[in-house]
Amino acid sequence: MQEKTQIRALKFIMILGFAIFALGHYLWIFADLPESMGVKGIIIVAACCALGLALSLPTKIYLTMLLMQWEKPSD
Repeated sequence: MQEKTQIRALKFIMILGFAIFALGHYLWIFADLPESMGVKGIIIVAACCALGLALSLPTKIYLTMLLMQWEKPSD
C-alpha cells in the first residue's frame, strides 16, 4: 500500500513539473514576458523551465527503474 501512494506522489510531482515547464514555455512564446519585462522576465521564464525540468526528470527515472524491476523475471 505504501508503494502505491509513493508512486502516486511521484506521478503528481512529475505532472506538476511538466505543468510548470509548460507555463514557462507559454510565458516565453505567447506572453512575450522577456520582451515586456526585460531581464526580470527572462529570469522568471528560466526559473519556470528549470524548476519544471528538475521536478519531472528524477521521477521519470525512478518510475522507469521501478517498471524494470517489476518486469524482471523472478528466480
